[in-house]
Parts: sequence; structure tokens; C-alpha cells
Amino acid sequence: QVRLVESGGGLVQAGGSLRLSCAASGSDSSINAMGWYRWYRQAPGKQRELVAAISSSGTTNYANSVKGRFTISRDNAKNTMYLQMNNLNAEDTAVYYCNTQSSFTFREYWGQGTQVTVSS
Repeated sequence: QVRLVESGGGLVQAGGSLRLSCAASGSDSSINAMGWYRWYRQAPGKQRELVAAISSSGTTNYANSVKGRFTISRDNAKNTMYLQMNNLNAEDTAVYYCNTQSSFTFREYWGQGTQVTVSS
């Protein structure tokens, strides 16, 4: 079992920045079994979309809409993943979710989400 807890959301003006964190907890074997970590977001009335992903070795992928503005990173020693979001705009307003998946069982884990609201 792995528990994911997001933090760092809030209200920010357009052009501003926020840094989201996702802390993973569980047994060492469970944590070590996790592969990719991902950030998803879901805006009102829209489907959940993948924002960014990072592998255990640090390979990253980004949605086109956030490339150049968002940076995903992870601190394996702290079992924590981050999403640095710069130059935010109203279209970034959404609930942001942390996600990971076991490399062995392929079971997915989700955090509870953190609200990001960008005022224009």
C-alpha cells in the first residue's frame, strides 16, 4: 500500500507561480516498487488530463500545454515529487492529482488532489 498526499495548491494571479508537492508513504518495499510518478489535472466539466510524468531515473514528459512553464522533479530520498508551475494562466485552473503505479502489480495509487486556481 502506498499513500500519496498532495500539497501546495492555492489561489494565484495570472503570471504567478506555485509549487506542488506529492509525498508518498508506505512500506519501503512498496515505495521502491513504484515506477513513474505523474501529475494529472481535472478542470470543471473536463476530463482528467496528464500534465507531467517522471520516471525513477529522472526521465520526464510534459503535456504540450505546459512545456516550458512546468517542471516535474522528484527527491527519491524524501519519497516526494514536485511540480513547479510558472507563468500560470486561467487555463491551468484545476484540481491537480498525484499518481503512481507499481512496476510489479501495476496497481495505481492516487492522491486526494489539490486545488489550483489562477485568477486573470
